[in-house]
Amino acid sequence: MAITREHVLQALSTIPVDASGTSLVTSGRLSEVVVDEAARVMFSIFIEPAEAASMETVRRAAETAVQGLPGVKAVFASLTAERPASSGPTVVRSSGSEARRPAAAQQSKTQRIPGVTHVIAVASGKGGVGKSTTAVNLALGLKALGLRVGLLDADIYGPSMPKLLGIHGKPNLLEGRILEPMEAYGIKVMSIGFLVDEEAAMIWRGPMVMSAITQMLREVAWGDLDVLVVDMPPGTGDAQLTMAQATPLAGAIIVSTPQDLALIDARRGVAMFKRVEIPILGIVENMATFVCPHCGQTSHIFGHGGARAEAQRLGVPFLGEVPLNMTIRELSDSGHPVVVADPEGPHAKIYKDIARQVLASLTGTAAARAAPRIVIE
Repeated sequence: MAITREHVLQALSTIPVDASGTSLVTSGRLSEVVVDEAARVMFSIFIEPAEAASMETVRRAAETAVQGLPGVKAVFASLTAERPASSGPTVVRSSGSEARRPAAAQQSKTQRIPGVTHVIAVASGKGGVGKSTTAVNLALGLKALGLRVGLLDADIYGPSMPKLLGIHGKPNLLEGRILEPMEAYGIKVMSIGFLVDEEAAMIWRGPMVMSAITQMLREVAWGDLDVLVVDMPPGTGDAQLTMAQATPLAGAIIVSTPQDLALIDARRGVAMFKRVEIPILGIVENMATFVCPHCGQTSHIFGHGGARAEAQRLGVPFLGEVPLNMTIRELSDSGHPVVVADPEGPHAKIYKDIARQVLASLTGTAAARAAPRIVIE
């Protein structure tokens, strides 16, 4: 049976939102319900900031009711709150009781993902700079150092991990609607790419993206991890703010090519993470040098040294240069990242050296740093 908006509304009409039994549908709190072609259902529940913890129960009940409908493939439900009109523009917060406490004093160690010691974000100001390839090889480099590592593909619009790691299939659903992460090369992996069709267009608005990221962070059986590496979507928008608010990030790594255009966006990425009080673990210069496999001539296709100079200017660590190389590209496309396909090779050595520097930075980072409260002025 094809799921329709009417089916969803009927299910949500059974969910009470207060002691008097007012249903979610008649309460005026429900946003437009979206059912896409892949039978994924998306909606938001409007709340006051002080209601975040209590209304999480309603959100979960609504999500469970819709998920139980025949034909539903996935449900993305979020809580959204607005600041008073006199205080300025709207602030949107996604689902998850631990991540939605409105006052800074309420944000505490409970926001940590159980069993995960450090969460680090690999980000870029713009797309096409090799961020995902860097993230997967960094994760494998940390694994090679003896750490227990997870990898979250938070790029909702362009998930890469199924391809880069050669993972096929869908994750198992455990008790309590918790997803079991996929595994590859000894690391645990979760991606929206495991849950939707490879060619499906992700036409989602901000709250839906924020809700999906929060669910993949907190409704996955990560187990005990030393480091969870998060491959962020490019840019400085909803996803980055959600990550900063939903979990206490230990730090962020910015990936950029050497060219001036990419460095402008990398600069914005650094500024955004600093604004929300996330430590910058360093900048990686990707596609730094190309060596012709035929004549051996070195060419700087995107320039050279720009990211190093920018890191020095911004006062953040420079983690290293990764060349523009066919071996890295070919192995990535085949689902065999260079760190595991050629672990003793020169390119794997670069990623492992970056991993060592990141680990050294994490050693001096407080794992339980409280996540900041994000308010858009």
